[in-house]
Amino acid sequence: KTLPKYFPFYKPLTIDPHRETWKYNGLNVKTVVRVYDVGVVSIIISVPFAVNRLEELIKFHQPVLDNQRPLDRVAHELCIDVVKNLQEYILRGSPEVLSPEAYTVFNLRSIPDGQNAEQWVREKRQEITGLLAETDPIQLSNQQIEETFRHCISFSQKDVAIIDWDAALVVDLTGPATDVLHVLELANLQLEEMVLMDQRLDRFLDRAYEHLEKKPSWFGGTSRGLDKLRRFRMDVAKITDEVSNISKFFGDWYLARVYVAARERFHLSTWRESIQSRLTNLDHLYEVFHSEANENKMLVLEALIVLLFVIDLFVVFFKG
Repeated sequence: KTLPKYFPFYKPLTIDPHRETWKYNGLNVKTVVRVYDVGVVSIIISVPFAVNRLEELIKFHQPVLDNQRPLDRVAHELCIDVVKNLQEYILRGSPEVLSPEAYTVFNLRSIPDGQNAEQWVREKRQEITGLLAETDPIQLSNQQIEETFRHCISFSQKDVAIIDWDAALVVDLTGPATDVLHVLELANLQLEEMVLMDQRLDRFLDRAYEHLEKKPSWFGGTSRGLDKLRRFRMDVAKITDEVSNISKFFGDWYLARVYVAARERFHLSTWRESIQSRLTNLDHLYEVFHSEANENKMLVLEALIVLLFVIDLFVVFFKG
């Protein structure tokens, strides 16, 4: 595929964890760890396969290594090791590494009978839908098949990308589809970060509402709450901006189409609107906290003025 002359491809820190003991069907499993400066660890695990029918690939949604260990479990342990080694570089990170959110991509490099990718996908629509939905293809309705193929992207007759919510099928007869896989990785990264930020905003807003319902403190309680609110507002705005800017490198129209399809499938715009709505609520809360802090300060100043006035009267009365 053609690319612009100057292609600003985003390159995160990439690590080879050297897991030679990870094998599937006797073959080495390729593992790559990527560390993004927005605070994300992405683990890409590639398992080789050769099958005669698409139905045989359904087991790869939850693959088990030759040592009988599920792939998601070993990925979780690897993520914990990476985060431990990055502790001194992490600012306000989560102390707990949650279970990774897996996204499965089936990358086919050859298809039978010398067919082109477009023709093959057209004939296998029902089987492909069953594979991505982890369901027996015979049980699927035409409506579900149409919904799955609503985000089907192709550049030539030798490549097709079908993007679903929990999995994708990428056919590229010209070689490894590294660029498409990277775009899907970034779209998933944005989804997970936005879900996490939305949850953090929910918890912070709940605590802020509880604080507003309590009796205001005259001795810095409101000011401390105001400082926390300001810092949290800046953190969320900064992370949201950085996560959104990761996808701005697309100068290739085909990759842009893949990203737009993934963005629509993952409802990234809806998540972004939800976060923006909560940030607006944070702005309103900031104004309320700020007004409350000013009112407390004015009450203290008025009390001091009254106290000075009383002292002044006492002095005058005492001298008299």
